[in-house]
Formats: sequence, C-alpha cells, structure tokens
Amino acid sequence: MNVRNCKKCGKIFNYVAGPIVCPRCKQDQEVKFQAVKKYIQDNHGADIHEVSEECEVEVSQIRQWIREERLQFADDSPIRIPCEGCGAMIQAGRFCEKCKAELANGFKQTMMQNKPAAPEKKQKKSDGDKMRFLK
Repeated sequence: MNVRNCKKCGKIFNYVAGPIVCPRCKQDQEVKFQAVKKYIQDNHGADIHEVSEECEVEVSQIRQWIREERLQFADDSPIRIPCEGCGAMIQAGRFCEKCKAELANGFKQTMMQNKPAAPEKKQKKSDGDKMRFLK
C-alpha cells in the first residue's frame, strides 16, 4: 500500500497513480476544469488571465490543462502557450507541428540505427565436410 500526503490539502490518502492529489481534491479540480471549459466556450475572446480570474483557477493550472490537451480553443482565441521545443506560440499540447515532426524523425532514425542486423545465412556444407565411412 502506497500512502502519501495530498499536495493540495495535506491529507493522507492511498496513492495509486497520476498526480499526488487525494480523491476529494481531484474531484474539486475536475469541477473547476468544467467551469473553465464552459467559460471558454461562452467567451471565445477571453484571454488566459481573464479566465483565471473569473473561474478562480490559477493560470499555471489552465496552462497544464492546455499542455494535456484537455482544453480546446477556437482558431481566433487569444489563448496560446509556448512550444517546449522552439518557443513558438501554440494552442494545445507541448510541441508545435514542426517540433513534433523533428522528434518523430529523430525517433525513426534512432530506431533504424538500433535495428539488429539480419542474421547471416548459413552456408551449405560442402561434400568434404560430411562424415565418411570406410569399407
């Protein structure tokens, strides 16, 4: 049994996986997430600070939901976060399309380099290598 203290409220709980947050705080966070999602749907032009103030949620928490791709925005929304690779402003996720392509290409090249060599074909033994019986 893995017992931990909740990072939000400090209460002890049985930790299974994911963020170190107790079930009650996790439920409260989900309620806030739904409020943020509804506010964004109703107010397309709102920026991240306005959403934070109106929904009483920290800007860092909203950015985390954007990185997790839990929040989606209209193309004309002013809410953007920086790409972790190059710093370009993106609407969701951790990386822009260019950096995603570079990462995928790098993984592909690494996989090709680490691919095991094809097993060598065994050569047929010549007649001289066979067992012979003397009469």
